[in-house]
Amino acid sequence: MATDTKNSKPLRMVVKKSYSVENGYAAKNRSLIDDAKFESQVNQENQDRIIQQHHRRNSLRRPGSAGGASDLEPLDEAEDKDLILATEWCNEHLDPGEKDTVILSSTFMISLRTGLEVLPNILRILQRHDIRMVHIESRAGKKKGRQFDVLINVQCNLTSLLAGAKELKHFDSDAVAELIILSEQQISINDPWFPRKIADLDNCNHLMTMFEPDLDHDHPGWSDAAYRARRKKIADVAFTYHFGDTIPYVEYAPEETETWGLIYRQLRELLPSCACQAHQDVFALLEREGIYSDKFIPQLEDVSRFMKSRSGFILRPAAGLLTARDFLASLAFRVFQCTQYIRHASKPQHSPEPDCVHELLGHVPLLADPAFAQLSQEIGLASIGASDDDITKLATLYWFTVEFGLCKENDMIKAYGAGLLSSFGELQHALSDVPERRKFDPYVTAIQPYQDQTYQDVYFVADSFDDAKQKFRMYTASMKRPYAIHYDPYSQSIEVLDTSEKLLLRFQDVKTDVDHMYSAMNILSNMNAKTTAA
Repeated sequence: MATDTKNSKPLRMVVKKSYSVENGYAAKNRSLIDDAKFESQVNQENQDRIIQQHHRRNSLRRPGSAGGASDLEPLDEAEDKDLILATEWCNEHLDPGEKDTVILSSTFMISLRTGLEVLPNILRILQRHDIRMVHIESRAGKKKGRQFDVLINVQCNLTSLLAGAKELKHFDSDAVAELIILSEQQISINDPWFPRKIADLDNCNHLMTMFEPDLDHDHPGWSDAAYRARRKKIADVAFTYHFGDTIPYVEYAPEETETWGLIYRQLRELLPSCACQAHQDVFALLEREGIYSDKFIPQLEDVSRFMKSRSGFILRPAAGLLTARDFLASLAFRVFQCTQYIRHASKPQHSPEPDCVHELLGHVPLLADPAFAQLSQEIGLASIGASDDDITKLATLYWFTVEFGLCKENDMIKAYGAGLLSSFGELQHALSDVPERRKFDPYVTAIQPYQDQTYQDVYFVADSFDDAKQKFRMYTASMKRPYAIHYDPYSQSIEVLDTSEKLLLRFQDVKTDVDHMYSAMNILSNMNAKTTAA
């Protein structure tokens, strides 16, 4: 992806998507899985449209026609899709002069089927296109049939980068198995955008139109103009919110507080017998500190401060459901996107969309638990740069764990999923003998069909949070990605580990932590020895 080094401002690929009526989203209920599938469909349609436009322009272009010297050379029908998308992106987003003046720091990762004897020919191609090579390293190939992976750090303008990549794509296919272009600021010219620092969450897409009262007559608030206006007023807070702002307080109406209190008391009675211990412990602490009560609806700012002190998670106001990719990416930064409006009073037992009841009673207590917070963040980190297909699988995993998960505690089955812990009807159903319960296996869970019209037919049971985390790590390790990432909790940013220097720095951080732990163990051992001697 192109980056202006003067301003160091990453640019998103293609166009920032709008998931509203114009994209044809017909889903009736809000489901992260449907969002992921729909996002994948829209991404593919956008790419197909761009490629078709390129071919259409290419077919009309004739030698000597007024194409403009600033346009990048059109590509043939058989040209690689990535390069077509990159070319079209450049023509759309960069001024003519910028294609030759903006200097990029990028990395070519080239997988070789043969030995390194072809490397001089590859380097000559780069030199021919005025691509400056800063660093070269090789390693044994990680995939079957590939002897070496060669990483070449380069600096060049965008025109040279694309021209060199185009020629390398057509280089001896018997020798070169794969070419991937990485960039310091944006992973690939065709890979999905993702936030690099926590403030980038301001750029996340709002997914409007799934089951909103203004747009669907089946919504409980469809015929209630006052409710629709009230919901919109509260939701609009999210559109003006930026990272670092204090979350605005909402003055809830008496009827809204009454709805909250009714649901709160009913769920409160079920928690001791149905909820996992971690949820119960944090819920009780929220009550003791005066943040939760059936007498008022908690304010997000108060809850967010509490969560940060417990697990590092914070809340961010959301006007509705985000795209699956952006929602999961938020978790990578320990940020939970949270609505502030409440469901319609006519149906307090169920909401067709996420509301503050679902998020405050279902999600918040466990997000404030360090072990569960770690699992949630790992789901988010796994989504960074993942393919559309993997995003759908991760969304399905999220659905059957964070939303509707069960776990074992003291030889009993308890709920930890927020969808269960905010719906007393489904909570009782999930723990009854009616549904099927299966042992949690992420490879099976990720492809399990789900039910969004009524209660789930199948629930997955984890032996413990630690068991779920370990299995999830094994699953994400098997996901195919051309790069690794590291989350820095101090700067709240994500770094791509695409050079040996970056890996060395991370190893040094780990060594420092291990040294501190070793020192602490020695101190503790000496203290125990003195106590025993006394």
